[in-house]
Amino acid sequence: MSSVFLVGAHGHIGQQIVADLAEKGIAVFAGIRNLAQADVFPDSPFVHPTEFDLNALPDKMAEQFKATGADTIVFSAGSGGKTGDDQTLIVDLDGAVKTMEGAEQAGIKRYIMVSSIFSNHREAWDASGIKPYMIAKRYADEMLKQTSLDYTIIRPGYLTNDAGTGEITINPADEKGVKIPRADVAATITELIDAPDTIRQSYTIGSGDTPIDQAF
Repeated sequence: MSSVFLVGAHGHIGQQIVADLAEKGIAVFAGIRNLAQADVFPDSPFVHPTEFDLNALPDKMAEQFKATGADTIVFSAGSGGKTGDDQTLIVDLDGAVKTMEGAEQAGIKRYIMVSSIFSNHREAWDASGIKPYMIAKRYADEMLKQTSLDYTIIRPGYLTNDAGTGEITINPADEKGVKIPRADVAATITELIDAPDTIRQSYTIGSGDTPIDQAF
């Protein structure tokens, strides 16, 4: 059974991933900016709140990854919609790339990226209203593909706070209007951790009728 270092554990998806992993009995090192944020996590012996700085250099990240003994990195961090484009570059692009470099230095092979729908479709960026974010996600994904890591990239549709259904669709033919509850994104990430057939693959996901535990 894997143990996971989750970057961005305080985000809406991140918090759900922590809860899902703990429920499955998987150790999760929940990376957060400061330990005062840890009160959002369930009280579980499987949850290890861990102060983590995305502004740190890759070698520092590597030391921290290695010290936990985690064998999987999940990147679910985001600069958020209220920050400027500079933070989008710092967090969503350079922060992501540094965790990839840190994972390689630490000898951790499994890496799961939470990306975004349309990040692989430039023609959709102007209409998205978040073009800088799309650009950052696109090139973080492209950098990940060039690493030696056993990556999986997940591009969720538009995120909602609806209750999870436990069912998704993968790579819909028409991505316009694709939505998905954050809970189902988290459940998908949890399912992917020990899914070797998904290594070095990328998927767009939305709500659907395929049970998550059968989708991959």
